[in-house]
Amino acid sequence: MAKKFYVIWVGREPGIYTDWPTAQKQVMKFPGAKYKSFTSKADADAAFSGGSVSSVAKSPAKTSGPKKSGKNLSAPPIKTDVVIYCDGGCDPNPGKAGSGVAVYQNDQLIQLWYGIYTPSGTNNSAELNALFYSLQLAQHAVKQDLSAQILCDSMYSIQCIRDWAAGWEKNGWKRKTGEIMNLEIIKQAYVLYNEIKDKVLLSHVKAHAGTEGNELADRMTMVAVDRKDPAWAQYEKDPSGDFNIASLLKMRAG
Repeated sequence: MAKKFYVIWVGREPGIYTDWPTAQKQVMKFPGAKYKSFTSKADADAAFSGGSVSSVAKSPAKTSGPKKSGKNLSAPPIKTDVVIYCDGGCDPNPGKAGSGVAVYQNDQLIQLWYGIYTPSGTNNSAELNALFYSLQLAQHAVKQDLSAQILCDSMYSIQCIRDWAAGWEKNGWKRKTGEIMNLEIIKQAYVLYNEIKDKVLLSHVKAHAGTEGNELADRMTMVAVDRKDPAWAQYEKDPSGDFNIASLLKMRAG
């Protein structure tokens, strides 16, 4: 029998599993579970990273994700009311760091955020700051009875919060291999993640692959570095009351 790989986008612990009994525990009686089996690890990795739920065992939520504004820009096909992209950047690394977030609702870009400038930060600290703020935005959406997902291009940040923090907490926030870097922001994000993880999908998105929301969040990281704002701030819309996405994408990339 050919080996199968089970991708779980929405379940108790999203991820890729190699045996059905373990995977089944993650989706059985889990509201809105989304999962699919693949015959190759490469296909499973690509599907999980891209957030694809085509032909999943159960239908995805109604409503739609962010809209593509150009032929080379793609958006993940998982459909939720609110889609939040987050990114962190550093120039150089370590060095001047900033975080960025792009928020879509009902297929439209509604907010761009930048901030948490740190003169001596790292890519990882900036990514975690962006993820933490995205969790706060997702919590706000959930309180309004909206479905939400967060797409982060840092597997380090995702694993810190989703996979590793539980074990670190049990061990008194220590690990055998040494110091846990960025511990304070990890603790804060982990607490919030636990509050909303059954209602918010946290997924990985490939960086610099033409996904509009990811590219815009990336541009906001450099806005944060340039403007040196230590707090979160909304990026201004055009006089028309909208965003000129084409112009934003031409800005300096992180």
